[in-house]
Amino acid sequence: MPADPYALPVQRIDMGGYALIENAPLGQRNTLRVNARARLLAEVTDAAKLPELLDFPGVRSGPLLVLGEGSNLLLADDLDGTVVAMANRGVHVEQEGELTRIAVAAGERWDDFVRWTLGQGFAGLENLILIPGTVGAAPIQNIGAYGTEVAEFIESVEAWDTRERRVAVLDRADCAFAYRDSLFKREPGRYIVTAVRFALPRTHGLRLDYAGIREELARMGVDKPAPFHVAEAVVHLRTRKLPDPAVIGNAGSFFKNPVVDAAVGEALRRDYPELAAWPGADGRWKLSAAWLIEAAGFKGQREGDAGISNRHALVLVNHGQASGAQLWAFAQKVIAGVHGKFAVTLEPEPVVIGKG
Repeated sequence: MPADPYALPVQRIDMGGYALIENAPLGQRNTLRVNARARLLAEVTDAAKLPELLDFPGVRSGPLLVLGEGSNLLLADDLDGTVVAMANRGVHVEQEGELTRIAVAAGERWDDFVRWTLGQGFAGLENLILIPGTVGAAPIQNIGAYGTEVAEFIESVEAWDTRERRVAVLDRADCAFAYRDSLFKREPGRYIVTAVRFALPRTHGLRLDYAGIREELARMGVDKPAPFHVAEAVVHLRTRKLPDPAVIGNAGSFFKNPVVDAAVGEALRRDYPELAAWPGADGRWKLSAAWLIEAAGFKGQREGDAGISNRHALVLVNHGQASGAQLWAFAQKVIAGVHGKFAVTLEPEPVVIGKG
């Protein structure tokens, strides 16, 4: 027997409704392109088979990680457990009315679904176009961009509750959505999202006052924008500012915009008048993590193959063969540098697995 368990060959077994892959490579299943492995990977095409899968002793007794496209994840180590990849598909319009209710399987690609809604004449999700990942991952992170969060349009989430061993349907309030956060993120491993139900309007107030959208629409020559115009503007902005994961490994924005008390925010604004910051309704300030990172000198910096993008200071990148541990070490260096200069602590936006 080889000393390294990951030297064993990859084996795939079709179980009907799901497939099991032993010693599974995950390098093509996370957008940071970290070459980690999992002891077992389960690709689930039928959510009704989850109880059977989770009842296997080897699955039940070890760590469990639910994986979409791996676009909000840093694998800092190999996983000596089971990765569950939801690959179920389907988009079903359940009810038409003032709001159209749409049930979407967790395995659908998020960007494909957004484009489908625009093609069907629905509004609301246009600012969230081009975000990588699956529909099932969207509520976990409460994905957001350009002034919009997905929580606003989620009516309920269907999930398998691994603790109570039953199907749970959680409405929006039960999901406890917050900034890049949710119940699912706070209780990792408990819920496996199987479907998301959205309530989408045909008309909705457009969000145009964030991060250059109006300027982009003007460049496009659009003075009376519709949702599809806003989506096109966001695509232009994202492709200019953010590196493509297909070209260089990254997980999009790696750091959350920190929220600080009013006194801290006002003091920083006095000391750094150019600081990008936004006052909140509760009196606290949301600071631009990108500005803090760039001002601390990390934009474009790298150590080996781990670094910060020279296009956007929020983006941790893998220039080639950086390990998850190396990427996490560099991220911690950025966090320490920003704290040392501004006394503000950044937090990672993706889930970090194996950080110790």
